[in-house]
Order: sequence, then C-alpha cells, then structure tokens
Amino acid sequence: MPASLVAEAAALSDRITALRRAVHAEPEIGLHTPKTRDKIRAALAHLPLEWAEGPSTTGLVATLRGGRPGRSVLLRGDMDALPMPEETGLDFASTVPGMMHACGHDAHVAMLAGAAEILAGQAESLAGEVRFMFQPGEEGYHGARFMLEDGLLGGEGFDRPLPDAAFALHVMPNAPHGLIGGRAGPLLAAADQLQITVTGRGGHASMPHDTLDPVPIACEIVGAIQTMVARRFSVFDPVVVTVSKIEAGTAHNVISDSAKLTGTMRTLSAANRARLKDELPLLAAGIAGAHGLSAETVILEGFPVTLCDPGAVDFGEKVARDMLGEGAFQRLADPIMGAEDFAYVLEKVPGAMFFLGFAHAGDDWRQCCGIHSTKMMLDETVMPRGAAFLAGLATTFLARGWS
Repeated sequence: MPASLVAEAAALSDRITALRRAVHAEPEIGLHTPKTRDKIRAALAHLPLEWAEGPSTTGLVATLRGGRPGRSVLLRGDMDALPMPEETGLDFASTVPGMMHACGHDAHVAMLAGAAEILAGQAESLAGEVRFMFQPGEEGYHGARFMLEDGLLGGEGFDRPLPDAAFALHVMPNAPHGLIGGRAGPLLAAADQLQITVTGRGGHASMPHDTLDPVPIACEIVGAIQTMVARRFSVFDPVVVTVSKIEAGTAHNVISDSAKLTGTMRTLSAANRARLKDELPLLAAGIAGAHGLSAETVILEGFPVTLCDPGAVDFGEKVARDMLGEGAFQRLADPIMGAEDFAYVLEKVPGAMFFLGFAHAGDDWRQCCGIHSTKMMLDETVMPRGAAFLAGLATTFLARGWS
C-alpha cells in the first residue's frame, strides 16, 4: 500500500501543480475565500465526496465514506494568503496587488486535494471515513475555531462526533528537500497581541519639566518587559515578548500626550500564557505610575499552543518511514515560536501537525527564503510526496488505529 500511494501521487503531479498555481495566482485573505473555495470544489467535483459549509466562513469539509464502517480521520489544509506584495517573478505570481501566498497555503490546498484523489480511488476498501478540512482564516482570523463552532467537524450537539484523529502538513521552504519533521508536545507557540498605551501630558519639547513625557516611560517599559521575561519565567518553559512597534509624537519639537507600544507574546504552556496576561498589565501600570503617568494594557487573544499527541507523532513517524524510507522523518529538537490555529483542532482531537521541507533539491536550504517572505518559493516536485503522506496517514489510521 505505501508504495502504491507514492506512485499514485506521482501520477497526479500535474493536477496537483495546476491547482496550486491557480490558487497562488488569485490569493484571498481572511475568513472568506470564495474564489479558492470554488477552485477546490471544481477540482474535486468528480469525486464521491459529501460537502459541508458553515455560516461563519467559506471553509469546506468534504467527507469520503469508505465501503465499511470504522474510524474517522481528519486531514486539514488551510486556504488563505497574506496581505503582502509578491516579489518572486514567477509566471503564476499573484495577480492581486498586496496579497501573496507566502505561507504555502496554496500548496497545502493542492496536497490535500491530491490526497482526496488518491483516497477516493480506493474508497471501497476503506473502513470508516476521511474528512478533508479546507480552512480559510488561518493567518490570524481563527478560521479553525469558527469551523469547529459551526459544527463542520462534528462534536457534541451536532449530527456526528468529532473525528478520531486529525493531521495537518505545513510546508517549510527553508528545510531539506522532502524531509518530514515533527515533535511530541508543544510544536508551535500560543500567540497573543500586546497593546500598551502610556498616557501623560504633552507640551513643548524644550520644556519637558512642564510635561509628563510618555516616551521615556514607554522605553522603560520595553526594557522592563525583557527583564521580566528573563528573570521571572523559567528558561525551560520559554516565553518571548517582542515590542515591534512604538508610536508617539507629531513633530520634532512636540512632546506627545501618549505613546503606544504594540507587540507579540509567545508562550509554550497555558500556565505561562495566563501568567503573562496577568503580570504584564501590572508591570506597565506600575512603571507608569512611578513617574506620575498611567498605562493601559490590552491583550488580544490569539491562537493557543499547538500540542501534538505523542502517540500521533510516533504514528506519523512510522508511516513516513514505511512509505518513504528510514531517512524520511526527523524529530524536531525544539518547538517553533510561530503559531498555528490547527491548535484549536488539536485541543479537541488527538493528532499532530508535521512539517515538510520544500527547498529545491541540491540547494543550501539554510539560505532559502522562509515563510512570510515576499520572495518565498517552493519546489513543487515535493507536493506529490506530501499528498502521499497525507493519504498514508489516513489509510493507515483507518486500518490499524494508532498501532
């Protein structure tokens, strides 16, 4: 079976590539990606799939029912792009100004569609069902959470239970060609947005003693945040807080009434995430208050920690090695401090996310542009490998469960 899946995926290479390029050329952002949805529906219209959509997004779940009853497994691919220009020079580059598939979601869609093609061809021999989750709104819009709330994945109060297992595959353009990677436990961080507004009293820049200048206080808060992270949180449960934007003032000779700090908070445990949300406002308010100013902190909640089930990672490693050879899989030593809203699915369903290296064969993958780069490119010859791996995860789980 594994060898057969690889061969079937290779035979679909042209169709997988064509879908990826069509999606890439017309990127969409946010929870509503109707053009991408329609491309997916058209590409898979000939397959015996049952389609479901919800009211909150243009997300799709296509269900393939096997010839016999059994387990259920979910495979996910996200659909949305990023609000950024493209500078790749590709023939199929984005035709939409200010939007680009710079995170590989176009390839995720194409690989998932390829897996659907492969699995549909052997539906009668499958025991159970495969659910293909095509999800918009991953780039900060909580698309997976909305699809869960809409009942598209099932669960209590809906017409079917949640799946028994869930898997996702993410491209990594600056990783070795075709290498699959994963790890048990935290794979990716929780990500929350931080906004601190320091309010004082403005005036003439030549007379700061007659004002309550918020700028030096804002700078003091930035430094204090780094001290807090380094001295109050264990290095064995990492926390990253980055203030990436400071806004204040209108002219060189004017002291502003306020200064605004914006940044990101990354944590690898629910405990540190909650603690950071409690302690950052106290820190900012205390520093501002010591200087006679005030500070208001707003934390915009992002994605939770992406926690991979250890048994699911062991399972994925075995599938990868059985299908693609002993060198096909690598355990990641450390988590990545990026974030993923597949975390919402993994909070409810045992499973795992894996990475797939997309550097061109023979290239120094360390020098390749990473995700979210305006120049990011993928070696499309890797996509059939990803489609085969997704199909292998599904067939093996339906046949044997986690064993």
